Amino acid sequence: MRPTQKTAHFVLYTRHNQLPHARLGVVVAKRFAPRAATRNTIKRVARELFRTSALPPIDCVVRLSRAVNSKDGPATTMRLKAELRVELSRLFAAQVAAQARSVAPPPPSSP
Repeated sequence: MRPTQKTAHFVLYTRHNQLPHARLGVVVAKRFAPRAATRNTIKRVARELFRTSALPPIDCVVRLSRAVNSKDGPATTMRLKAELRVELSRLFAAQVAAQARSVAPPPPSSP
């Protein structure tokens, strides 16, 4: 797998699969999200958005690539959840759009 998309906090790795549905893996390292509550929130948001997006049959691995907070502040906030939703939605929407471009018939040629 190679990275296909990257945002401020996440990297999305994708690969086509032979199944009729998409699959998801989420990697949240403790060094980027030191609190378990934060890691669980990230995974929960990723799974929720994955289920609601109509992805093609691909294997997706979402990896946290940058720290989202530290042990100093609260484990999760509404602002953090909103940022995560926006970024992950953007990643999944890009995959849906890429699939639509690859499946769409070529435009008719003019004589």
